[in-house]
Amino acid sequence: MSAPVRPDPAAAAFRELEVLVRHLGEEVATFRKRAQQAEARLKALGASPAGEASAEERVAALEAENAELRARLDAAVAQTEAALERVTFLRQQHALGGETV
Repeated sequence: MSAPVRPDPAAAAFRELEVLVRHLGEEVATFRKRAQQAEARLKALGASPAGEASAEERVAALEAENAELRARLDAAVAQTEAALERVTFLRQQHALGGETV
């Protein structure tokens, strides 16, 4: 009769270590993915991960963009007012039964 095979403690420890290393690798991959997503969000916002753009530069850029948007809004308001005046004129002409040019 042969002696029963004893489990090798080193083999069990190696398997446990292998599982731990695999899980650690998965966690590192998850952290890497999250870091890349955060960097992409920073890039989309116009900032670099290293913080190259100062707060003053960012404020100046936002103020310039705000001025441009205000100018566009003012032009749109003027066009809307002109269209409203034209519609009012046409309604008055129609109510009076007159011809429009």
